[in-house]
Amino acid sequence: MQEIVNKVAASGLITIDLEDLIPTGERILLDIKDQLWQELALREKDFREWIKTNNWEDYRNKLVAITCSADAIVPNWAYMLVASKLEGVAKRVVFGNLEMLENILFTEIISAIDANQYQDKRLIIKGCSDKPVPTLAYVELVNKLQPVAKSIMFGEPCSTVPVFKK
Repeated sequence: MQEIVNKVAASGLITIDLEDLIPTGERILLDIKDQLWQELALREKDFREWIKTNNWEDYRNKLVAITCSADAIVPNWAYMLVASKLEGVAKRVVFGNLEMLENILFTEIISAIDANQYQDKRLIIKGCSDKPVPTLAYVELVNKLQPVAKSIMFGEPCSTVPVFKK
């Protein structure tokens, strides 16, 4: 009887699953439009009162994106005040929407990867995931690993698309 050989396991391919890198934590969109006067402009006195009385503990250990969905004039210091109140409370605070939050989180995670561990390796960046992974993450990962990798493919070990080959 002939032995069954797992050719994928013997190939030396390393699979990287970006889904494994998704940071844990509840995502919150903090929209300041309700703090504006008639959703048109920010009144400093009213805004500072909201800053003082808002329960910032609601954001404890959360991933927060600060935005204003109203088409209004909002000075930069308003977002800075909100970020200042969330410092030491929220796990991470960014300016933008939830998509921007995900992009920033993945950029930070990928920039922290030690690319040297993939020196001259054949890599597969897994394509299917149960949780959404932003396209930016795939681009950032290729940018990070292409200088060191022998090859980069996209997909599953049984069906890949070549992306880069040294």
